[in-house]
Amino acid sequence: MNETFSFHLTHTDGGARKGKLSTAHGVVDTPAFMPVGTRGSVRAMTPRDLRDVGAQVVLANTYHLFLRPGDERIARLGGLHKFMAWSGPLLTDSGGFQVFSLGKRLSVDIDDEGVSFRSHLDGSKHRLTPDDAIDIQVRLGADIAMMFDECTAFPVSSDEARVSMERTLRWARRSRERFLKWQAAPASLPGMMTTPTQAQFGIIQGGVFPSLREFSARETVAMDFDGYAIGGLSVGEPSGVMSSVVSRTAMLLPVKQPRYLMGVGMPDELVDAVASGVDLFDCVLPTRNARNGQLFTRFGPISIKAAVHADDDAPPEPGCTCYTCQHFSRAYLRHLHLSNEISAATLNTIHNLHFYLDTMRRMREAIAFGSFDKFRLAFQRTYARRSRQEFQGD
Repeated sequence: MNETFSFHLTHTDGGARKGKLSTAHGVVDTPAFMPVGTRGSVRAMTPRDLRDVGAQVVLANTYHLFLRPGDERIARLGGLHKFMAWSGPLLTDSGGFQVFSLGKRLSVDIDDEGVSFRSHLDGSKHRLTPDDAIDIQVRLGADIAMMFDECTAFPVSSDEARVSMERTLRWARRSRERFLKWQAAPASLPGMMTTPTQAQFGIIQGGVFPSLREFSARETVAMDFDGYAIGGLSVGEPSGVMSSVVSRTAMLLPVKQPRYLMGVGMPDELVDAVASGVDLFDCVLPTRNARNGQLFTRFGPISIKAAVHADDDAPPEPGCTCYTCQHFSRAYLRHLHLSNEISAATLNTIHNLHFYLDTMRRMREAIAFGSFDKFRLAFQRTYARRSRQEFQGD
């Protein structure tokens, strides 16, 4: 690890871990959730809003920033931190998942050297290789850069998953070599940010097949990344299958380095993953669902669009300390959403991110006090995805 990046555990409780992740832009208490700022902005939120809800680290998207406004432009303007006015830690993904998720729209052609695709913005042709993905992230200047990977689809045969996983391993070696070359001689890569403080995470792939995950983990860890991510999940597999893969894969990763579960997920899935030893998370659910009128609460999600809230003067979640719950009723939030007011997205997002981040805080506290199992059981007992979507008071 470089001098400005480190990770150490402060407490463990069973498989659950509490730690501190140090970066050039600050310390992150883990387990932590990263709000997703796809285009250099968490939708409907300002950096001040993010700080107010307790965000410690934000994720930005390499693919989207590469296409617009361009990584070279962001570098000329001082890097992504300055560009988006976020002074805390930043993690950038590599663009691999966007190639997977937007594949049909992008006319994607994947080969061993990289990916060719058409921009979803204007149809222009582009090429992205492991080297390119690292160069882009270095220009952006994030604290943590992800290697370039191929996201394994679901369902897929074991042979197809193996081919994809092996390609990801080849890309991992190229990503690591390119990253270490930049760290050793940043001046040799024109246009790069001049802060050799970036860390790089490897990504474990292999679909839902334990033997492939084990092979991927062993080979990736041997490349000596600064941290490791579990990728290729939450792509359609059953929740129980995902939980099993996470648990098995986390056990294969180094104890003294951070573990990141990419793109997951629902609040109860995060609690289960923390129990398996995961330290970092990101997901679009709290922000995307907020814009669609769904609010997360300790009893499960509620639809603020429902007619039952038309005359309800209670806050979205009684007892919640977020700005939204402290000032606004369900009736008012329903009115804003049905009226297509921009403030509806902001207020709903404030609540949802506060809920996610406060849940992480409560898990850190439970781990420190050695009561994580008690917390987990209580959370599972009260949180329901569908059966108790509407509740009255406490």
